[in-house]
Amino acid sequence: METAIQIQNVWKIFGNNSKEALDVIQNKNISKQEALEKYNSVIGVSDVSFDVNKGEIFCVMGLSGSGKSTLVRHINRLLEPTSGKILINDQDVMQFDKDSLQELRNKKIGMVFQNFALMPHRSVLDNIAMPLEIRGVSKNDRLDAANKILNIVELQGWGNKYAHELSGGMQQRVGLARALAADPEFLLMDEPFSALDPLIRRQLQSEFIKLSKQMKKTTVFITHDLDEAVRVGHRIAIMRDGAVVQIGTPEEIVVNPADEYVADFVKGISRLKVVQAKTIMQSLKDYEKKFGPLANDTEIVSENAVLSKLIETSISKDKPIVVSDKNNQKIGIISQSDLLKAVVEGNENE
Repeated sequence: METAIQIQNVWKIFGNNSKEALDVIQNKNISKQEALEKYNSVIGVSDVSFDVNKGEIFCVMGLSGSGKSTLVRHINRLLEPTSGKILINDQDVMQFDKDSLQELRNKKIGMVFQNFALMPHRSVLDNIAMPLEIRGVSKNDRLDAANKILNIVELQGWGNKYAHELSGGMQQRVGLARALAADPEFLLMDEPFSALDPLIRRQLQSEFIKLSKQMKKTTVFITHDLDEAVRVGHRIAIMRDGAVVQIGTPEEIVVNPADEYVADFVKGISRLKVVQAKTIMQSLKDYEKKFGPLANDTEIVSENAVLSKLIETSISKDKPIVVSDKNNQKIGIISQSDLLKAVVEGNENE
């Protein structure tokens, strides 16, 4: 996979003595409390490194104060790191001059915040068209582009309304549409749905997942909600006290938590939602060696099918399930005992 964003050993220390504090933190391994007491410095981000692949939705999650929102603001240098590197398409963002940085923010990166931040005196269309207006695009062209995005986020007919006339969910769609209007390569989304009611939040998550498949934007998605991270993200980084404690797919994190902190986080997530066929299947060769050739009418599922879907299929057909890869090649088989084992292991870990 092609890497789009690289975060390399990024530190952010807040305070007038940040450089001095960082030197002591790195060389003498003092605690967060000691840094505050001795140097009046706060550790916001602690030696964070990860890569985000092109077209990936990479979720960064953690509790309030974990450093996730601070971290995302380093990607477009709304915050300057105390130490470390940030590369976008192999270019070191820390080396950008004022003009290059402005181009990055205006043309390549779109941001969506928890606060909708819509301009109350502007119509929906004018709000969406704002990034293009800043870029100097003509009025006709920017309104054309805004109208197209309006259709994508399913707000047809609302273009002439104002923010106070929209529900919270609709306002957030406008915020997303505004970020997409300039056709950025990257999206930075900081808890975009957390202020919304659960039903609206889930609806917007579904729409965002559908939109992401269509537009293939590389996205860093900040959330404090593990259910949301599991549902939306291709991979998840879990943060605590400014540091990343585990990175993996939703399945990897739920099935193999790195420590007790992560285990507590994932306790409420059902394995039925994340465990995939490719993880629990056995080889066709081993199965046929035991039970003979497969019947011709055996049900075939994708290697990415989750446990709940596999159980449903198994119950309806009452037969083993064949697993295929993205090229429709048969790569394994799942028996009912394999399914039972996967469910029982999950219950034992809870």
